[in-house]
Amino acid sequence: MDLGIKGKNALICASSKGLGKGCAKALAKEGVNIWLNGRNEEILNATAREISDVAQGSVSTIACDITTEDGRNLALSVTPNLDILVNNAGGPPVGNFRQWNMQDWQSAVNNNMLTPIDLFNRVLDGMIERGFGRIINITSSSVKAPVQNLDLSNGARSGLTGFFAGASRQVAPFNVTVNSILPGRFDTDRLRSSMKLSSEKTGKSIEQLLETGKAQIPSRRYGMPDEFGALCAFLCSQHAAYITGQNILIDGGLVSLNL
Repeated sequence: MDLGIKGKNALICASSKGLGKGCAKALAKEGVNIWLNGRNEEILNATAREISDVAQGSVSTIACDITTEDGRNLALSVTPNLDILVNNAGGPPVGNFRQWNMQDWQSAVNNNMLTPIDLFNRVLDGMIERGFGRIINITSSSVKAPVQNLDLSNGARSGLTGFFAGASRQVAPFNVTVNSILPGRFDTDRLRSSMKLSSEKTGKSIEQLLETGKAQIPSRRYGMPDEFGALCAFLCSQHAAYITGQNILIDGGLVSLNL
């Protein structure tokens, strides 16, 4: 299927690895001109080389921390006429809500709520003028089913979801769609780092915990970043123009099982 987005311009935040990388690769295969973003320039450049091998459009990099104002200023100064924005940032630390202070909460809200809102506000007018825009927010399945010990993420991402529930309806008349993708358990560095923390607490090996986690998923496996990217690319396509304001689970049936 031709997604009808060849030649469009996209900024994919936090895309040097994991789910952001999956989105970047899928869009690049469709002929979208992409700008990769990450804080580690070495990893970022390696990802750019990998994606360039399959890209049908240009691949550029922006080494910066997108969660800072300086980082956002830099990113938007070198990405002309953005048609697609994929909001993403590393998730907050795992832990019990009693251990977090106000600085921890402010950091989580800045990274996972205020940063996407600021980027949206700053690219929106150009999208409206050109009559095309696709905003994708990478959030979490915890928006629908809060996860214990992900208190910082539960709070910040739920706030983002509430904001875009209203904003998406206001921009829909201009062919600007806003959707959030809610990943369950994907085979990423984030998953393995959380398993490492659980391993230290329980004394079980990471391999044991991974197998236990896999057994809890109806699909009996973890998701792959390329699968996530394929969904992102479709939501950015011409064919998805009637889909907006949605929070779409991609979790192998895990959350549906628990509701």
